[in-house]
Amino acid sequence: MSDIIYTKVDEAPELASASFLPIIQKFAAAAGVSVGTKDISLAGRIISTFPDYLTEEQRQTDDLAELGKLVKTPEANVIKLPNISASVPQLVAAIKELQSQGYALPDYPETPSTDEEKAVRAKYDGIKGSAVNPVLREGNSDRRAAKAVKSFAQSNPHRMGEWTADSKTRVASMSGGDFFSNEVSATLANEATAKIVLETADGETVLKEGVAYPAGTVVDATYMSAAALDAFLADEIEKTKAEGTLFSLHMKATMMKVSDPIIFGHAVKAWLAPVFEKFGDKLDALGVTGNAGLGTLLEKIKGEPEIVAAIEEITAARPPMYMVDSDKGITNLHVPSDVIIDASMPALIRAGGKGWGPDGKEADANCVIPDNSYAPVYDETIKFFKENGKLNPATAGTVQNIGLMAQKAEEYGSHPTTFEIPAAGTVKMILDDGTVLHSHDVEAGDIWRSASSRKAPIEDWVNLAIDRQKAEGCRAIFWLDANRAHDAQLIAYVKPILEAKGVADKFEIMAPREATRASLETITKGENTIAITGNVLRDYLTDLFPILELATSAKMLSIVKLMQGGGLFETGAGGSAPKHVQQLQGENHLRWDSLGEFCALGESLTFLADAKGNEKARVLGAAVDAATQGILDNDRSPSRKVGEPDNRDSHYWFARYWAEALAAQTADADLAAHFAPIAEALVAGEEKITAELAAAQGAAADLGGYYRTDAAKTSAVMRPSATLNAIIG
Repeated sequence: MSDIIYTKVDEAPELASASFLPIIQKFAAAAGVSVGTKDISLAGRIISTFPDYLTEEQRQTDDLAELGKLVKTPEANVIKLPNISASVPQLVAAIKELQSQGYALPDYPETPSTDEEKAVRAKYDGIKGSAVNPVLREGNSDRRAAKAVKSFAQSNPHRMGEWTADSKTRVASMSGGDFFSNEVSATLANEATAKIVLETADGETVLKEGVAYPAGTVVDATYMSAAALDAFLADEIEKTKAEGTLFSLHMKATMMKVSDPIIFGHAVKAWLAPVFEKFGDKLDALGVTGNAGLGTLLEKIKGEPEIVAAIEEITAARPPMYMVDSDKGITNLHVPSDVIIDASMPALIRAGGKGWGPDGKEADANCVIPDNSYAPVYDETIKFFKENGKLNPATAGTVQNIGLMAQKAEEYGSHPTTFEIPAAGTVKMILDDGTVLHSHDVEAGDIWRSASSRKAPIEDWVNLAIDRQKAEGCRAIFWLDANRAHDAQLIAYVKPILEAKGVADKFEIMAPREATRASLETITKGENTIAITGNVLRDYLTDLFPILELATSAKMLSIVKLMQGGGLFETGAGGSAPKHVQQLQGENHLRWDSLGEFCALGESLTFLADAKGNEKARVLGAAVDAATQGILDNDRSPSRKVGEPDNRDSHYWFARYWAEALAAQTADADLAAHFAPIAEALVAGEEKITAELAAAQGAAADLGGYYRTDAAKTSAVMRPSATLNAIIG
């Protein structure tokens, strides 16, 4: 096994790797450090799941499973780039592309009928959504802006949209019948195995059995009423039209791969309610559910002019919709994975509450977030900026995050225990001793789910928060609502640990709404705070605050201290990666910023030095930090426009600054001597290298694929400087 594993992923981060990874491997080798790769891309996961359909040459190992074992060992040192958490449309597109490349994979059965189709569907469902993170995250999250990155953002503040008190933008959430209002929770005194059953007038159906929990696990159960959801959506569509704003739905249909696509489908049906009422049978026959979005629906009915006309008629009568791409007519409801709440809401808030409408102009929006569990965070943020105006990045403090996510904690680990209820009845969670732990009366179409958080990760999370607060010395808030069932169980863990460690006076506990305002007040004063949150809020806040503070969450330092002693170093968010790829394909310009990779690399090398006593790796890590500072100080980050420096240019400058720092350091004479001629060559070649990189831009780039690119073609596109390649090798 290599000393460091660098993950092979998708889209823009993976394209950047084609340029950056050879540099890492060249430099690391001088310190005796090997850097290998493991394929956790969507295409790689599909291929490894269906070996029986493929030739021997096409098959590949299940790298995700191998990494899942590695992260449970002290030897783990993994740099994880953002991977696709696939929605069904993305999964289907990836399958079709692989089939076109000669992989005889089965189609994705949207409505499986045979046992074989059901088995294929089950395998594909294991790939979609958040299939990677729960496997690799065997530790809790420590996310914060690196000091150099924060300092640069303050010195070079990004543009912020203006907020006004009369903005019509608001957040709309269900007032009842949602996951928040129906939640129950309990902490298990003993180890237990549970089964989930649905009792109806026709008998009992086992939804899931053999769900094992160790003692001390917090086990939740809740459901969303389909009837309440439909009534809420219909009401909000009408309110949006009356208010003259854009209708926008903000979901997490990738991570919450069972529940949120269903909710998304309800929104599509609510938007087209008269069409579904009139043509329901025909739409059923065409296999239209709404869950895959308007884009798939429109494709399936394009041969039905009467339905097309009805859709055009109802669309004209609806309020204008928040758009993903106004020029191409791609709406908020086209594809579930196009509007992901943790990226879409911060972008809208940063823009002063404005979203893009179908006319190509910005407008206020009704931000529809059906479940009320975390919607108050965005609601309170919007209210704060209406009252106080936009945040000033030049003077703002920072919000760090300590997130509970180890061992599939909370909602993001709930996929196997989430169900769309087929018939009215009672869902019961029954322990092996016969105890009914949780029970809900449900109707057909309701969405029921159970999530859990284990004792060891919870205790580790609290202790990590104590360590970070001690290191930072700033305000620290547990974002927990004493009136929410799940949070009350966590508070029962948190308080005794804080008291036993004698640090209870260093921490506050607040519900998310109150914690949001307190945090915004703190950073507005230029001070810092630590948000200590559960898994979903970890995801939401580590986009919200960085996008406000830094303009992007891709520049965050993201460290996962694995519970068995290893390290997982994540490199930021990939939400804008698809647009970056499209630009590269059209103009051969990649605006992806690898700053997150730079930060993770430095941490990984330092961790390796501590773990294995490799002092040369420590010198390499310190030089990475110097190179990262050089990128920021000299404004060497990628530009957004073709013809200007892009991702490949930033890698040249990083390699140069890294080599110069290594040549100049005095801690290791051998490394200094090794890198002196490399630094000299990179300096001497500047004019030729930058000219070769610039010459590559402008024309369309052929990658040989989107989900599975051709390695040789990608290398040619991402390493166009022969001069730089000769130096790096």
